[in-house]
Amino acid sequence: MKKRIEIVKGWVKKAEHDLRIALNALETMKEPPLDTICFHAQQCVEKYLKAYLTYYGIEFPPTHELGDLALLCSTVDRDFEQFLFEVTTLTPYAVEIRYPELVSEPTLEDTKSALAIAKKVKNFVLDRLPPELKGVF
Repeated sequence: MKKRIEIVKGWVKKAEHDLRIALNALETMKEPPLDTICFHAQQCVEKYLKAYLTYYGIEFPPTHELGDLALLCSTVDRDFEQFLFEVTTLTPYAVEIRYPELVSEPTLEDTKSALAIAKKVKNFVLDRLPPELKGVF
């Protein structure tokens, strides 16, 4: 089995891939798929939170509920509580966004907000992890 630090690096790498693909789609496509970009923003946040939890040896259930993950992170660092509301707004982009009858299409403003939250969480988490984890992507 992989060492914990290798798993953390894997989470960070996958989180960065989600963020890169979302930003690239928004910046380069004439009509970017906003729902897909929001999905990747949610996935980015989820993976950064899971990287943090993994680093600190905190087990987490298989979930896409970002509020639950941020709450678990706050057991190590209470500053994560500042993200509880923001990250919760991204949770529907994990699953519900794939079903047109459940969620309406995000607007460009929604999409930019989702990406801003993803970038903020990324920077917040990376500031709290060792420097060697910042260059894994």
